[in-house]
Amino acid sequence: MRVIDQILEEIKDVISKVDEEAIKKIMDVLQKEKKIFVDGEGRSGFQAKGFAMRLMHIGYNSYVMGETITPALKKGDIYVAISGSGKTKNTLSNAKAAKDLGLTIVGVTSKKDSPLAEVSDLVLEVPGKTKNDTGVSSIQLLSSLFDQSVHIVLDDLCLLMSRRDNLSDSEAAKNHINVE
Repeated sequence: MRVIDQILEEIKDVISKVDEEAIKKIMDVLQKEKKIFVDGEGRSGFQAKGFAMRLMHIGYNSYVMGETITPALKKGDIYVAISGSGKTKNTLSNAKAAKDLGLTIVGVTSKKDSPLAEVSDLVLEVPGKTKNDTGVSSIQLLSSLFDQSVHIVLDDLCLLMSRRDNLSDSEAAKNHINVE
């Protein structure tokens, strides 16, 4: 079997374990009138940025923590924190601070019993291997399996939201940068 086929099988296995009810609950809180802040470190941070971009494409007010144009967090906003281990220092600290300010916390993690899951109002468990896992196997390096699976699961969430909002691909394209 080719390596890429093995990778795809691993991703498929992880995604098959994601709770669809958790996705629906998260979808219920992600509303256009709310500001949605995303956070993550390293490759999880890249997944957060991709998620924020897709949210913007489908008409949501999304922001990436740490960017210079990110507005202040306010009670009633949504905070999406992505950490495979659920222990990433800055992500966890920021999620706790957001919780103290009255934001709804959505934790995206591979560990449903992690500190991030504990502070979260809603948890999306994506049980892919992370860099420090010993009980989960993968042919891939470090947290690649978690990161890849999170990307697909969050794209699934955005597609479901766009369908709920009756937003077509051509309408989403109007919010996409076109520099041709």
